[in-house]
Amino acid sequence: MLAKLIAVAVAAASTTPLFAASFATLDGTAPLVIAHRGASGYLPEHTLGAYELAIQLGADIVEPDVLLTADGEAIMMHDTTLTRTTDIEARFAPRNGGYAVADFTLAEIKTLTVDPTGTAATSYPGFTPSMADPYKVPTFAEFLAYVRDYNNTNRTRIGVYPESKIPATTSQNTKIVDLMQAYGFTAADQNSYLQTFDHLAARQLADLQAARGMTVPVAALGAAVAMGSGFGVFDFVNGTLSPLADLATFAGGVGVALASSDLNADFVSAAHAVGLEVHGWTFNIADPIAAADQYGSFIGMGLDGLFTNYTDLAVAAVARAASTPVPLPAGLPLLLGGLGVMATLTARRTRRA
Repeated sequence: MLAKLIAVAVAAASTTPLFAASFATLDGTAPLVIAHRGASGYLPEHTLGAYELAIQLGADIVEPDVLLTADGEAIMMHDTTLTRTTDIEARFAPRNGGYAVADFTLAEIKTLTVDPTGTAATSYPGFTPSMADPYKVPTFAEFLAYVRDYNNTNRTRIGVYPESKIPATTSQNTKIVDLMQAYGFTAADQNSYLQTFDHLAARQLADLQAARGMTVPVAALGAAVAMGSGFGVFDFVNGTLSPLADLATFAGGVGVALASSDLNADFVSAAHAVGLEVHGWTFNIADPIAAADQYGSFIGMGLDGLFTNYTDLAVAAVARAASTPVPLPAGLPLLLGGLGVMATLTARRTRRA
């Protein structure tokens, strides 16, 4: 069968100027658009309204940050304090000198409203949230229920990508994995991931899943770094460098800063060689023209996922890349390479419905 496919490709290339779209991702498919904190460039971050808009704008995956409240409930919040994104200062006096998430109960946090930051606002043209109180602080359970129900209703495969925020304690990691299991996000073929900046905690997330029979890929976050003849990811939490080969023993991918000095095509190729996806964070340019240039550069490197605050701009960039023709026979080596790894990658993960 392989020989027949090659023969057909060669014959077509020699007779007709065929064209083929190609991506340098691990499995050759288009990179995933990951809505960073929802459509956070347009609406208040980490709110159900922002996640709903991100999905409507075409996100493949929606990303929440998870922290525990004083009474041990998992909520959606990036900062360890509530001051930047909520109206807490108008509602409560400081505790222990500030407004740490860990010092307030879920009931108290539920009285807050999430404020827009940066370029975000409280509305988006043509968009009306479907839920009541779309800009309150949601629990992680509420978020998972929303995405699960959306997928069931619309027959979609929107993935989730929770980050266990620092400090990524055992209790927090356990809570995240337990809730993922409870709401049905348990398998490697569901477009979903788990992530954290603490590489020891990332390994723990993998172990907690293994004990429950779950296979959601874990991504270790940090900076791409060249090391000797290879590459690694710098662990900001522990101040250590994790070689890609070591991460591949428990992780399915790495999430690296776009500003990493050593994030280039060689790093991506090295990660792919050991079976790791590479997701870049965070695309945050609001100007469509400038953003297009940035996306094009990183998509060309072979990034497998794009964390973005502007979902629509990422979706447009991926569409442009998908429509860019690669002439055959110039594109023939890409085709042949793809055929060679197709069986292995198909067994590993199906990224699209």
